[in-house]
Amino acid sequence: MKSDAPQLTLVTSLCGSGTCPTVYRTDRGTLVVQGYTITADNVDIDLPAGEQLVEVPADLLAAALRASE
Repeated sequence: MKSDAPQLTLVTSLCGSGTCPTVYRTDRGTLVVQGYTITADNVDIDLPAGEQLVEVPADLLAAALRASE
């Protein structure tokens, strides 16, 4: 039976090991971002079911963009 979970490939991480904010590429043509969860209640945003807010350093996203070029 095939899993619905995407297969992740490391794009970039600020610590090099994937144990801190990290960006992954999936086999679905999407990106997965690992970061620090922020609750919607704390920032007064109405999120749809299944979505979360994730805080990551801007440097991480800049590195991910460079890595995908």
